[in-house]
Formats: sequence, structure tokens, C-alpha cells
Amino acid sequence: MTSYGTKIKAVLLCGAMAFGGGTAVHAEMEEQEVADLLHLVMSSDRTVYTRMIVNRLAVKEKVITASEHFEDEKALVLPAQMFRFGAEMVAEETDAFSYSLLSLWPINKQNAPATDLEKEGLQYLVDNPGENFYGEEELGGQNYFTAFYADVAVAEACTSCHNDHKDSPKTDFEGGDVMGGVVIRIPVE
Repeated sequence: MTSYGTKIKAVLLCGAMAFGGGTAVHAEMEEQEVADLLHLVMSSDRTVYTRMIVNRLAVKEKVITASEHFEDEKALVLPAQMFRFGAEMVAEETDAFSYSLLSLWPINKQNAPATDLEKEGLQYLVDNPGENFYGEEELGGQNYFTAFYADVAVAEACTSCHNDHKDSPKTDFEGGDVMGGVVIRIPVE
């Protein structure tokens, strides 16, 4: 494990101890455990924002819209945009890990898989609902542990946005469908 992994382990261990969970967290955590915990936080925050903010205010109560042009339209930020903004902020603070949201059917082409492992991992998520995919790859001379987690349609806001978008290559999503994947990369030696 690299010094990045050690830093992540230390932060997780200290955080767990601060909240009374020190006995449940081991001093040594493998990259998969770290990625799984990071994803748990990311997924929880994303689901809460999607269901309690976007779906409630834009779909159910119709108080405000959600739009990819949120600034010009004075609308809510889309959940995928919120996720990307968080990833960009993390990247400004650390290179201990990175994350992104990718899809085999991206509305925004920059969210398409670019590496062979990304293509394999995303297809695995579609073919094996409820399972994660893990691999290692080298990018720019650096080795990475790379984890893939299904990004599932958790609310009507997800499916209606994708199904109705003019640039969407797939327009038949239903609740619970895998729409893409969260990809977490942790540098390794």
C-alpha cells in the first residue's frame, strides 16, 4: 500500500474512532475496503440529493426544475453534475484517490468509458446486477486499484431525465436499472 493508502487508512481509522467505531476498523485496510467505504459515502449522498431534493422538488412538487444549464435557468444542479463537482473538489485537495461517474450510454460524451478496464467494468455491472467489479490498471505510468459500482436509477428524476434528454443514446430506463457506474481509483505501488 502506498503512502496515499496509508493516509486514507489513517483518516478512516481516526474518523471511525471519533464516532466510537474504533474497534470495528482494522489498522490495515486493503484498497478494496477503502474503495467500498468511499463508495458507501458517495452513494448515500448522491441518493439523498436525488430523492430528497431533485425528485421531491422537481418531479413530485414541481417547485423548481433540474437542468444541466442550472445557472442560466436558475434550476437545481443535476445529480450527475453534483457528483462531478464533488469529484473535482476532491481532486483539488488530494491525489490519494479519484472518482468519476461513467456510462455505456452517456448523455455527455466525456462520461463514456475510455480504457479497456472501464469498458469491462461497466459491462460487468450491467450483466451482474448487485455486484461490484475490481481490477488494476496502469495509466500514465502509475498503477491503480480501480473499483466499479453500479449507478442505479433510484428515483423517477433519474429515468425521466435520461429517457427524455435529446442526446440520450438509451431512452428506456426504468427504476432500479443500472445506468452507469461509479469508478474509484486508488494509486498503488
